[in-house]
Amino acid sequence: MNLKQLSLMLELSQTTVSRALNGYPEVSEDTRRRVMDAAKRHGYRPNPSARRLATGKAGMIGYVMPTGAAVDIDPHFVEFLSGLGDYARGHELDLVLSPADAADEETTYRRIVANKQVDALYISAPRSSDKRVALAHQLGIPFIVHGRSEGLDFDYPFIDIDNEGAFHDATRLLVQLGHRRIALINGEDTQTFAIFRERGTRRALAESGLMLEPMNIRSEIMTEENGYRAARSLLEASDAPTAIVCSSLIMALGVVRAARDLNLTIPTDLSLVSHDDVFPWLKPEHFSVPLTTTRSSIRAAGARVAERLAARISGLEDGARGEVWPVDLVVRGSIAGVKQ
Repeated sequence: MNLKQLSLMLELSQTTVSRALNGYPEVSEDTRRRVMDAAKRHGYRPNPSARRLATGKAGMIGYVMPTGAAVDIDPHFVEFLSGLGDYARGHELDLVLSPADAADEETTYRRIVANKQVDALYISAPRSSDKRVALAHQLGIPFIVHGRSEGLDFDYPFIDIDNEGAFHDATRLLVQLGHRRIALINGEDTQTFAIFRERGTRRALAESGLMLEPMNIRSEIMTEENGYRAARSLLEASDAPTAIVCSSLIMALGVVRAARDLNLTIPTDLSLVSHDDVFPWLKPEHFSVPLTTTRSSIRAAGARVAERLAARISGLEDGARGEVWPVDLVVRGSIAGVKQ
């Protein structure tokens, strides 16, 4: 079925059908839904070249992916990408990954914008005063940041979770259970999510007159092995922590392994709280002792980023609105009062 046949069947003009399929804001939601349902039912697929000529839109969301020997594919990124891809697939959008030298991403950003290869970009894993965010803002292309970057002198659109609030609440719960020596196993301290999580942990301790001692902080790439090494170094110290707050279930696997190797029992000897990004293949309730977690779906965040990018492409959203999602604290069996 082509555009003309679809428009005749719906008794709408070809212009209206085309605009409905491409998300133009002047088309009513009822009409857009009617057109989209009919297109799906009858297997209509717009010609990409014709759509680009007619609308000036490529129907593409872009991501500049750093590559190189020092770059690992993070499972958190893959899960986020799955959510983004699920939404994009259902809304006639494609995702373009543009590989870039990790030391020179700017060249790739400038190239894909100059060539009009994509209609919008998303930026992930932001750092403080992130140059990628500043560049996307300067180039004038629609974009969304997954996370936040502090230190920029302009507002920008983003989606983030309340990392500071989540780790504040988790730490406060441990303090209420009587813990005084609490450690943090965090992600890389250049990442703003890790900065916020440390900030929340410190704030909760300070409210009870306690401190997050330098010897009780570990900041690492979030892998199982790094979680294991960080936990071993903490738990083998003479003044070992009685509780650990951990930034990822993947790292928490390593913490549990370290505790087992040191003949420590969770939660009798060590209380453990971890952040849960809701991986379908790694569930906190399936740990040997079900883990207490701060919980927010990274896949849902990916879908929301795609949804907002689609709205920005079609003109339904503009401006620099930020979203900060609350995080659930789910109490399970991995925490207890301090062992007397």
